[in-house]
Amino acid sequence: MLTLQPLHNLKLEIFEPEDVITELSVKNYLLFSRLDGEIAAFTTERYLIEATNFHTKLDSSYPLHLLDEDSFDRLYNRFLELRTDKTIETMQEDSGEMSDGGELSLTDFLRTSSDILTSQESAPIIKFVNALFYQAIKKRASDIHIDVQENKGEVRFRIDGMLIKNADLDKKVVNLIISRIKVISNLDISEKRVPQDGRTQIKISGETLDIRVSVLPTFYGERVVMRILMQSSQIPQINELGFDEALIGNVKKLLRLSHGIILVTGPTGSGKTTSLHSFLREVESPEKNLLTVEDPVEYKSDKIAQIQVNEKVGLTFATALRSILRQDPDVIMIGEIRDEETAAIAVRAALTGHLVFSTLHTNSAAATISRLTDMKIEPFLISSSLLGILAQRLVRVLCDECKEEDVIAEEFASDYAIEAGSKIYKACGCKSCNYSGYIGRRCIGELLVMNDEVKDLLKTTTDEHTIKTTLEQSGLQTISKQLRIMLLGGETSLDEAIRIGLGHA
Repeated sequence: MLTLQPLHNLKLEIFEPEDVITELSVKNYLLFSRLDGEIAAFTTERYLIEATNFHTKLDSSYPLHLLDEDSFDRLYNRFLELRTDKTIETMQEDSGEMSDGGELSLTDFLRTSSDILTSQESAPIIKFVNALFYQAIKKRASDIHIDVQENKGEVRFRIDGMLIKNADLDKKVVNLIISRIKVISNLDISEKRVPQDGRTQIKISGETLDIRVSVLPTFYGERVVMRILMQSSQIPQINELGFDEALIGNVKKLLRLSHGIILVTGPTGSGKTTSLHSFLREVESPEKNLLTVEDPVEYKSDKIAQIQVNEKVGLTFATALRSILRQDPDVIMIGEIRDEETAAIAVRAALTGHLVFSTLHTNSAAATISRLTDMKIEPFLISSSLLGILAQRLVRVLCDECKEEDVIAEEFASDYAIEAGSKIYKACGCKSCNYSGYIGRRCIGELLVMNDEVKDLLKTTTDEHTIKTTLEQSGLQTISKQLRIMLLGGETSLDEAIRIGLGHA
């Protein structure tokens, strides 16, 4: 029995009948699930011939239904993930059987950017590398670290800002993996004495991902760090960043202005680049010319002209900015203000009618003003060009499944101005959170808006402490205050709040 009318918008769960070899059914695009409590087979019009041919060979008679393309792709990807999970379980056994015969296949396989879930290749090295990327995506990792030690190697994933060990490797296997990664990233495979940087792409579940690769020689051999970069379509809207509504409202007001500088500050890994790109997404329109200078270009976008800094050929932030100003831009995004020259050009661009976004490595909004004066920007220029400063952090959120109530020690209570006996929670770890105790991160930030009060203050001082005290008196919600609110609200743990900056002056 075949239902000729495609069924639309079904979200089906995978099912594996005992009398059907799942590997073969997936290969022939015949998938199994339950529909109205009955086990049924599913395909789509595109694969109807292969699926029906396979269906006729089955011993049991399962009703066959057509799905629309989207519903079929969702179910198909679930089956591919199931198969990859099974591969991961046997990954360590396979790694011990590696031979030189699999090396060329791995290069060819990854070079062609095949979908790593649909590869039928069987070489263990291929399985291992594919499973590595797949597992990193599934666990929401931002980086993959492959370290090498005296007698073994190690794979670690950076998840929610923390490195978590994933697997131990035989040293021979590590060298094979690093060699292949170098080839697909267009790096010199024979050069093992100097650091190298490259890029590659992988395709998983129909999504293409950019991978930034860094290879560094160490005492025991080369180590690799791969950064998994998001596509522009994955960049969150401002509302999805996690800031409170009042701060988002103020940021949106600033983004409506036609000229001036908006700075995002914070330590490495605090989400500054993501915030900048969400700002660009907010202001982009066909009527505006958007240009960026980045090192490196992290999120590729079709709607923005992006310039990659290349200091080897003299293309620095400053030289790129000078050229950009002759390209009739409306909005300019500078990846980072690193020196006095870049700061001076950014201020000039803001004063001549451009909206400029950039980042600085400072710990608070007040400290940013002091940093700009250190870069020889006069206070009156800061007053007239700066629109606002957003200092932000990413805070890990406790897993609701396993968090436990904690007791705060008297010493900590007095150090961080928290009432003794306050109800707080600590991380424990369970299957839901991969035994880390945390699920995801939330963005918090303090926003300094250059209003008349701050401008008047800059006429007399640029001292960080004076500015911070004045801003707090006028109601600035500092990062430390927001961490205290999250802690007492049971959203994060005391350890995490202290790590991020609870109690920082």
